[in-house]
Amino acid sequence: MLNLATIGSNWITECFVEAALASGVYQLVGVYSRDIEKAQLLADKYLAPHAYDNLNHLARDERIDAVYIASPNSLHFEQSKMMLESGKHVICEKPLASNVQEVRELYRLAEENNVVLFEAFKTEYLPNFAVVRNALGRVGPMKHAFFNYCQYSSRYQRYLDGEQPNTFNPAFSNGSIMDIGYYCIAAMVSLFGRPRHVSARAVLLDSGVDGAGHVSLDYGDFIATVQHSKTSNSKLPSEIQGEAGSLILENFPEGKTVTLALNDGSSQDLTLDQHENTMVYEALHFHQQVTEGNADKSAIERSIITAEVLTEVRRQTGVRFPADGI
Repeated sequence: MLNLATIGSNWITECFVEAALASGVYQLVGVYSRDIEKAQLLADKYLAPHAYDNLNHLARDERIDAVYIASPNSLHFEQSKMMLESGKHVICEKPLASNVQEVRELYRLAEENNVVLFEAFKTEYLPNFAVVRNALGRVGPMKHAFFNYCQYSSRYQRYLDGEQPNTFNPAFSNGSIMDIGYYCIAAMVSLFGRPRHVSARAVLLDSGVDGAGHVSLDYGDFIATVQHSKTSNSKLPSEIQGEAGSLILENFPEGKTVTLALNDGSSQDLTLDQHENTMVYEALHFHQQVTEGNADKSAIERSIITAEVLTEVRRQTGVRFPADGI
């Protein structure tokens, strides 16, 4: 059993805790929040014996093997750095950090301290994402990929009303590309590797972050297109097109359905059953890497390339964060 602590007290923290406990290979021993009452409530809910409102106390607690970090994006770097330097394994929510420079430094620190650093990009570990990867050859030579994730944010109205929620605040390294656009970019990189060229456009909000955008990734023989938005909804599926047919992906970040549609008019449902909490799979992969003492080099490469692309997208679209040194 891996002794786990968490940083963050939002809904995604609870989702991961439930996934970790459901996997049967974790024991929740500690919960951190800036508000000790929130930390204690979460600890009580999941029967964790320790609650913290001091990160140094958590970092020094030798009873903790690994830490799950789900704080605002802008805090990921410093919190991960502290835990890695304290000898803790870290699973940090995507995006791992604000820019590629921070991402590279975190992986350097993980190697230096002989611990595992794992970016929590859950899509990569879903059974139905493996189905997509394994079925790529069935559509023939690749011609185009289109990944779509547009979801009207529940916080957008608050922004329009004059508030400044974290979701649309550059001080927290946020915005559409860093939130839901990340899934599209990371999935493309996971499946197809580093693109030859990146071209991006975005609709910027007055706060300075992007509300929506479009990214084109040039892979030489084919083009991959990303559509992302936090200010509108889309019902379109994602699609990978080849000369022989297409793979159609409904709600691809969750791996909801995968359909193979061939040029001869035939189609096949390739969808596998998955656990209702799709974070279970990343929890199991992280545990495996920690217990075996081997970081997944392909996942590290995907993480760094994704950060390179995200940093370039922001450069082209004019989205700047305090972490960028400006």
